[in-house]
Amino acid sequence: MANGFGSLYVGAAAIRNEQTALDITANNLVNIDTKGYVREQVMFTDDTYSFFQSAAISDQMKGTGVKIADVVHTRDMFLDKAFRSENSRYAFYAASYDAVTEVETFLQETATGEAFSEATNDLYVAFQEFAKDPSDTVNQNLVVQKASLFLTREQNLYQGLANYQSTINTKIKDDVNRINELAKEIHRLNLNIERIEAGKTETAMDLRDQRDYAVDELSKLAKITCTETIEGVYHIKLEERDFIDDFNVYPIGLYTDTLTGFVTPYWPHLSATENDDIYPVYDLSNIDAAHNTDKGEVKALLLARGDKRGTWSDLEGISQAEYEKGIGNSVMMNSEAEIDALTHSIVTSINNLFSPLTTYGEANPTATLYPVTGTDSKGNTVTIDANTKIADTENCAVGSDGQIPPRELFVRRGCERYTEVTLGDGTKVYVYNEENPSDPTMSYTTRALEINQELVENRTLLAHLTQNNAIDYSMGKGLVDIWEDASYTLNPSDKTPCTYTGFYTKYIGELANTGSIYKTTSESLENTSATIDNNRQAVIGVSSDEELTNMIKYQQAYNAASRYINVLSEMIEHLLSALG
Repeated sequence: MANGFGSLYVGAAAIRNEQTALDITANNLVNIDTKGYVREQVMFTDDTYSFFQSAAISDQMKGTGVKIADVVHTRDMFLDKAFRSENSRYAFYAASYDAVTEVETFLQETATGEAFSEATNDLYVAFQEFAKDPSDTVNQNLVVQKASLFLTREQNLYQGLANYQSTINTKIKDDVNRINELAKEIHRLNLNIERIEAGKTETAMDLRDQRDYAVDELSKLAKITCTETIEGVYHIKLEERDFIDDFNVYPIGLYTDTLTGFVTPYWPHLSATENDDIYPVYDLSNIDAAHNTDKGEVKALLLARGDKRGTWSDLEGISQAEYEKGIGNSVMMNSEAEIDALTHSIVTSINNLFSPLTTYGEANPTATLYPVTGTDSKGNTVTIDANTKIADTENCAVGSDGQIPPRELFVRRGCERYTEVTLGDGTKVYVYNEENPSDPTMSYTTRALEINQELVENRTLLAHLTQNNAIDYSMGKGLVDIWEDASYTLNPSDKTPCTYTGFYTKYIGELANTGSIYKTTSESLENTSATIDNNRQAVIGVSSDEELTNMIKYQQAYNAASRYINVLSEMIEHLLSALG
């Protein structure tokens, strides 16, 4: 046992160590609600021993009390890795589900009404009434009115989807900027941690907590892999590319498309931007759980937004495989394209009845020499072959003014339906101006459509009479038959024919199924990540009950050490007095 004064040192060490333990416990309690804080735990060990005599059995040594061996800053790297992985995957499906929910909201498929589906049905009812008596001005007015309402609601729906696409685009920019901010913060913390811990005498606990919290947030935004070097530096890869290392941060750039305004995240250090040659951060062509690529909120947002506004032409001429790997993966583009495809089919079918088409070869079966040339009203030469579409002036109905070719109900803002061409023999041919999917103003697409203003001002100009001035009931019946023709398909992945009414049912069903999958998956992943985080918090989290128990324990130990020193002090004083 130590001598009297040596015992004082033992007691002093005890008081000093218990005071440190109390301070650490108090720090845990103060930071109980601090995000990312990891609790600190005090570990005690024997202090050094002094040798003072040899003996036959064992050496005799005296102790100098206890000391703090370490203040443990415990993290479970396996739980951290699992949490970040599941958190990243959860964010991907949660963002995807939000996009589907937004589309369903725009469609107003709720108890408050079904605005777009009602407008489609109202147009069908208007044609049913029109078919009963096409010459009735009330029925003609109803057709124009309901067509205008249908187009307005369809355009409002499409614009709502487009606006949400822009909202997603803004969210992508915000998320990428946040990713870059987190990268700079993590890199700064890396440098500070390395500097503080270089002497091997101190652990930068608070800085490590801040860094791990930043990495947790980063894992939600993007797919990352994180490894720690022996110097305590985090190396992070984002989408399998170096993002943060010992010396550098490789920030993500944003390339803005001049036509759509949509941004594309890219790696500036791997790109030649002066040649518009960019190296994109994300590969959206192969996303699934099997390849571990369904991770990160930004990737989900990019996928949901798509790379442009969806139109009917995006669904034309592509295979099922191309559809499922392309536009079919984008909630917003696919929704826009399918709605636009429905509108395009309805509009062109109606126009083709009010102002029917044929080919030059069918209209002139005796013609043998092709091509035929003529001039338009501007003096331009127009070449016509047998397959050139022209107005069917022989079989069309006319309006009250008898105009040939008759007027279409829906018009393109960018061009007329026909170009009048005068042939060499003086005859006139009305050449149909073909749609150009690459130019919205030349296509019957949502953004370029409007109701024929002439028909708005005078409903009787709507084609309803034969050229013999009889009421054309057959055309009225044809307009009704459009809705009853079960030859429409939803998309290249769903080839089952349906009517326009059936299309809308399938369209809503497809959204509901997609939303259900995303919802179920996101809820499952949310529970998984929450379970992992709960297990992680059991290791790193602060428990007020446990810390208060430790507080009492260390306080009692401190008091005991104080009493120990008081007793020693009295003994030494008594000895000194007795010797005096």
